[in-house]
Amino acid sequence: MDASLQVTLFFTAVFVVLSVPMSVSVGLRRAKTGISMLHGDDDDLLRRIRAHGNFVEYVPLALIALAGAEVAGAPAWFLMSCGTTLLVGRLFHYVALRRTNNSTGRAIGAFLTSLATIGLGVAILVGLASKL
Repeated sequence: MDASLQVTLFFTAVFVVLSVPMSVSVGLRRAKTGISMLHGDDDDLLRRIRAHGNFVEYVPLALIALAGAEVAGAPAWFLMSCGTTLLVGRLFHYVALRRTNNSTGRAIGAFLTSLATIGLGVAILVGLASKL
């Protein structure tokens, strides 16, 4: 196997595996409530939809940034740190949105997600600048 993008592939696999139970959770709630479209004023269904939706809104771009930083030559320790920060952030956000009305967990998750994504963006720019 080619050694390129190993960190990105690892985190992609982790995020793919995590996304399946999130999607299933929405489907199970839809089956239980009989609500096939939107959320039908079911707060639990709405939370499940938004928790999964938020995950799929942020993770793909972050994985693209992770791949970009890896290709641009960022060190493995940095890539692993950013990937782990993203993972922890997404888990904080998901759990907080699904289970509580407390916005602290969501804020922590959003902050960690932004931190990782910005760090990866900067790493791409630094890597590109060093090759000019």
